[in-house]
Amino acid sequence: MPMITDRSPIAFADALPDEVDVVVIGAGIVGTATAYWLAKRGQRVLLCDKGRVAGEQSSRNWGWVRQQGRDWAELPVMVESNRIWRALAQETGEADLAFTQSGCVRLFESEAERHKCEAWLDMAREHQLDTVMLTAQEVRSRFPNVVGDWKGAMETPSDGRAEPFVAVPALARAARALGVRVIEGCAVRTLDIAAGRVRGVVTEMGPVRCARAVLAGGAWSTYFAANAGIDLPQLAVRSTVARTAPAQDAYVENFATPGLALRRRADGGYTVSSSDFAEHYLSPKSFRYFTRYLKLMKLSAREIALRPGAPKGYPGAWGMARRWRGDEVSPFERMRVLNPDPSPLVVQRIEERLSKRFPELAGVALAEAWAGMIDVTPDAVPTLGEDAALKGLFFATGMSGHGFGIGPAIGRIVADLVSGRDPGHDVTRFRPQRFFDGSPIAPGPY
Repeated sequence: MPMITDRSPIAFADALPDEVDVVVIGAGIVGTATAYWLAKRGQRVLLCDKGRVAGEQSSRNWGWVRQQGRDWAELPVMVESNRIWRALAQETGEADLAFTQSGCVRLFESEAERHKCEAWLDMAREHQLDTVMLTAQEVRSRFPNVVGDWKGAMETPSDGRAEPFVAVPALARAARALGVRVIEGCAVRTLDIAAGRVRGVVTEMGPVRCARAVLAGGAWSTYFAANAGIDLPQLAVRSTVARTAPAQDAYVENFATPGLALRRRADGGYTVSSSDFAEHYLSPKSFRYFTRYLKLMKLSAREIALRPGAPKGYPGAWGMARRWRGDEVSPFERMRVLNPDPSPLVVQRIEERLSKRFPELAGVALAEAWAGMIDVTPDAVPTLGEDAALKGLFFATGMSGHGFGIGPAIGRIVADLVSGRDPGHDVTRFRPQRFFDGSPIAPGPY
């Protein structure tokens, strides 16, 4: 299936309602899941996307449904999300929401990495996760066709995978079947605010009255918030991924190895990434938030390359409008679907490393490479909850590259927060005000 871009046919074109209970801004995995769960809570919902459902990072990720290696606050949410994924296809009747249990294996070549995995495993045991440590001998016995000087591995058998570019549109169809209005090619330009609370939104197609809005705009969220006078610390990084042509079913598990990650695809190929390189385009927000990201940059396992400036139309590009009114064309309409070019360096690394790590794939060509812009917070965990000052505005953003697998449970949590219900998890770590109340910035895995 071709990549979702602004040239993809519009599949969701419902009529714009005059009034709903909740407007969800952004139809990636988190926004779509939020709309789905809100509808199950009996709410009248409008789901709008400036471009296409899952057009940006939600269809460009690795497709892993991973509990392994999660931040301590994300882990119980991800355990729930794993359960949700297993039931979605049957619950919705959408075969494209199929979950494949494949396990997740993280192989390491250093004792330092072993110690990190063992420390995480101590926490995972509190949640009865099935993760186990494998010795070097067990790795050689279990995975003889993965090449490396392995000191061991961490394996989570209950982890799995799904197909992002078909799963998220399928979830949008399921949401629509519950009564959600879904409109592609309809940017929400700004909020209608009165007396310190949301009373509606202004879309490019016209205004919609609502008492609550959920901002799930991914890499664009910080700019939408800034236009409403709200400071939302978040920066974007470009991450490159590729897929191979169809190949033999030699590697069933999701594998994370130093410098290369791999998963089996439903189309018979493999999704692969170097997993060790990302790029950030410098923007005014880069300098505004620089000190907040120092700890994350120091701890990140990835090499982060800083580029002078984003291409025209990208979020935060120099010259991009910083403020606009509801009757003005917004930056969101000028870039319907963010479709970055893949990094030639990452593609080269994948081509050089693939057959060395996974010799069964020697001679299998890369069929396609692409990139997406990941919305990263200073601590690499989501921003969830209601704004402290603007009542009725809820954040569901900053997934930091971890959003696809955890998205269904995040959507359930946000729907409950919006509906005034107990979210069922301690979401204190994700609160929007954590960057302003003196709390230490404590990065999670990234």
